Amino acid sequence: MASVKELRQRIKSVGNIKQITRAMEMVATTKLRRFQDRAIASRPYAEEIAGLVGRLAAVLGDGVQDLPLFVQGEGERILMLVVSSDRGLCGAYNSNLFRELEAWRTANADKTVDYFVYGRKAFQYMSKRGFDVKRVIEDPRLEDIDYRNASIVARMLKLEFESGEYNDVQILYSKFESMAKYVPTVAQYLPIDATALGADDGEKQSGDVLLEPDAQTIFDHLIPRFLETRVYNSLLEALTSEYASRRFAMKNATDAADDMQGVLRGIYNRKRQENITKELLDIVGGAEAVR
Repeated sequence: MASVKELRQRIKSVGNIKQITRAMEMVATTKLRRFQDRAIASRPYAEEIAGLVGRLAAVLGDGVQDLPLFVQGEGERILMLVVSSDRGLCGAYNSNLFRELEAWRTANADKTVDYFVYGRKAFQYMSKRGFDVKRVIEDPRLEDIDYRNASIVARMLKLEFESGEYNDVQILYSKFESMAKYVPTVAQYLPIDATALGADDGEKQSGDVLLEPDAQTIFDHLIPRFLETRVYNSLLEALTSEYASRRFAMKNATDAADDMQGVLRGIYNRKRQENITKELLDIVGGAEAVR
């Protein structure tokens, strides 16, 4: 049984930890609101540009299927961009992502895969397990990402696909659905699937549309923006999911520290009362002996 002094020190230590976790929870909450606003604000733009690509693909017809970015690459390898966090203390965020990665890897065991990595945790995990990490993106940090930096990443993926070395390009990230739900998702990035963008539905709407200068020119300028937007939106969703998970983990840690302090205080009070009772009994016993 711990002494009163040891219990007092434990209560103080738990209180110090609780202060730290509460501060981290507040920081995560503040950042979560900022990144959540950015992620939600980017969705309508991403959906609209995807719909516009689909409608223009319908206008151009079967010729779209012959464009380099719309057909499978000549290579036999797959390129995957994995987006994780730079730091820990975010609950099961990274472990869920790696579980999805391992499941995808098992399902594609017959294929050779190269990896681009955004986030130190993914690099540490993958480098220890023999993954073929081709490039690690460290600058800027994911937390400092903006559209310009996302466009650079999109350009790198596009150039790798156009090199002819890869059959397709995938992105693994955590899709933000709510404050309590963020789902690890593998999304096909290249080649672009015009049908998935609603090209078939767009055929019904393309009859009376006037396009200037012309559909092909607009389409050629729009595709790079579409790819950049997909990467930017994926990075934002992953970042928002990370801070949602960190906020939840720090709140749980704070609540657990609260509960632990309550238990320790109860033990401390009982122990102190026992010591006081013993001292009183010793005094009474001594007095009786003198009498």
